[in-house]
Amino acid sequence: MRTIRDVLLQKGPHFNFIDAEATVLDAIHTMKSKNISYLIVTENAQYMGIVSERDYTHKVILENKHSATTVVKEIMTRDLPIIGINNTPEECMVIMNASKSRYLPVFDGLDFKGVITIHDLMREAILQNEQSSAAMKKAMEDKSLKFY
Repeated sequence: MRTIRDVLLQKGPHFNFIDAEATVLDAIHTMKSKNISYLIVTENAQYMGIVSERDYTHKVILENKHSATTVVKEIMTRDLPIIGINNTPEECMVIMNASKSRYLPVFDGLDFKGVITIHDLMREAILQNEQSSAAMKKAMEDKSLKFY
């Protein structure tokens, strides 16, 4: 059974960090240039939370704040459910659904390991489905197997 450790290894290293003191305008420019919907917020190289396009629309635009003068730590999401590297993708889907979150920070003890997104879990579900289908097809083609 695959774990979140496997999903993170397949996903590769994170490149989408931003300092908590950066402006929201810097964050939006970074998200646009990298074609991503969230950034991992750090302070003194420690995980602090996530800032997403949704945070921007709800906490800057709708509150009539200014992107150039508002800093990321003022709008970031801090209270996301935390998962471990040994959680399964299925467990993460349940957690995301219950918390209505699209992002889950991953920790190994106190060490931040990355973020799992709803898109990562979708890709994982597709991969698992493809592997199951391939195994079923192989079993059906195997002439030595008899189905009763």
